[in-house]
Amino acid sequence: MNQNENVIRLAKPRKQGIISLIFSRFFIITLLILIQLAVIILPIILLRPYLHHVFILLGLFTLIMLIYLFNSRMDSTAKMTWMLIISLLQVGGALLLLFTQKNTGSRLLREYSERVISETRDAIPQDPDVLKKLRQEDIYTDDLVTYLNRSNCFPAFADTEATYFPSGEEKFRAMLDELSRAEKFIFMEYFIIEEGYMWGKILEILIAKAKAGVDVRVMYDGMCEISTLPPDYYTLLEAQGIKARAYAPIMPFLSSHYNYRDHRKICVIDGKTAFNGGVNLADEYINERERFGHWKDTAVMLKGGAARSFTLMFLQMWNMYAEPRDYTEALIPYAPDETVKISPSGYVIPYADCPVDEEKVGEMVYMDILNRAGSYVHIMTPYLILDGELETALLYAGQRGIDVKLILPGIPDKKLPYSLAKSHYRRLLEAGVKIYEYTPGFVHAKVCVSDDEKGVVGTINMDYRSLYHHFECATYMYRCSCISDIERDFQETLKQCRQVTEETIRGEKSFYKVMGPVIKLIAPLL
Repeated sequence: MNQNENVIRLAKPRKQGIISLIFSRFFIITLLILIQLAVIILPIILLRPYLHHVFILLGLFTLIMLIYLFNSRMDSTAKMTWMLIISLLQVGGALLLLFTQKNTGSRLLREYSERVISETRDAIPQDPDVLKKLRQEDIYTDDLVTYLNRSNCFPAFADTEATYFPSGEEKFRAMLDELSRAEKFIFMEYFIIEEGYMWGKILEILIAKAKAGVDVRVMYDGMCEISTLPPDYYTLLEAQGIKARAYAPIMPFLSSHYNYRDHRKICVIDGKTAFNGGVNLADEYINERERFGHWKDTAVMLKGGAARSFTLMFLQMWNMYAEPRDYTEALIPYAPDETVKISPSGYVIPYADCPVDEEKVGEMVYMDILNRAGSYVHIMTPYLILDGELETALLYAGQRGIDVKLILPGIPDKKLPYSLAKSHYRRLLEAGVKIYEYTPGFVHAKVCVSDDEKGVVGTINMDYRSLYHHFECATYMYRCSCISDIERDFQETLKQCRQVTEETIRGEKSFYKVMGPVIKLIAPLL
């Protein structure tokens, strides 16, 4: 594109500096490992005459911690990682485990999350007629709806039109058009916002709508404040009449709370139209700026009752730390706009995943599709960092003859996650799973389509951080007309990919061969 026209900017371009490095996961994990080493080595030096007793005590302590971990509720992959850490760094490892589990910031986040969910559990009840009809058509999808309504309210809708966008560019054009039609409210929640052409064009509309009396709210993840935006960016938006918040802004103290990022991408307009998918609000997502080759991303637009679920998701996050809390817009019943013709088809089920409850919603939906597939499961994901359960589901699907195909990036954005993905390749290939890498560049799409009937488009990567540590959301579609569009896009993308084989694995760079298995040991911490 390389558009040259002027766009609105509220801040000077952000340069990443020492603060970005200090609050990076790499720096924090490195610092904690050094602290652990100091905690275990210094006492041994100071207590040299009593080393025999020290080793006995450390051995007993390690045994107790291993028993505790073995019987804990954490997933098996995390258990193995923590067992390794505590076996090597007994006291320091235990302190780190205590820090991650008992940290005040994490505890408060859990309390706030439980509060907003309890307050809104019945905000959008499941229409019994829709559930009855769905049960008659497919008892298995009915089972999934029952699961999705256990901890939160994620009902199925039969009055919604879903449109699939195979690129960020197409989603961007449609979003600009829909934003310009807003009459009551615009709610936007994005993991990344960066000033440039894309955000400038959106911001131009948001400012005009705010001046016209539309309730405009923007929320972005606090990590933006050390990477793409200045710390006071929300005040710059508020000066333009836009209500704005940063979720969990980075403060100068260490907290495992920072591990739980708001990775969601939501745009809701008047409670009738919603956008969801992998596309953030930065220029690389629409290939206005080149990063890691061509950027492949996807999104969906929902018109109808299902948009209310995204209204509720937004307000739950908006009200996480708010006093008083208001969910009015989510409680407004959906009323079709007679001036806008839509063509509902199938069933649409928006859902969210919270990292501080005991539910692994994102992973369970993926495993449900894999375990119930009858013909094929086709997946696009930027990262492949699997725990034991999801890897088993992929292996089992391939072993029972399901056509399982994965499309991953050909050009990585981060070398360590790329090497971790490659550490899974050989075992998946042996089970019959086919793996492809997108040669033009980077795949950021989070797409799963199966049997010409089921599809998921959202923000949930097939990696440990998305499945366990981030706030996420997605759209599950069953027998919607756009399912064929999703599969068609997968096949078109496949034509631009190289297939991974045993031969290509043997020819991989030594860095990936070595780093993948090594980093896999601590993957749940990354």
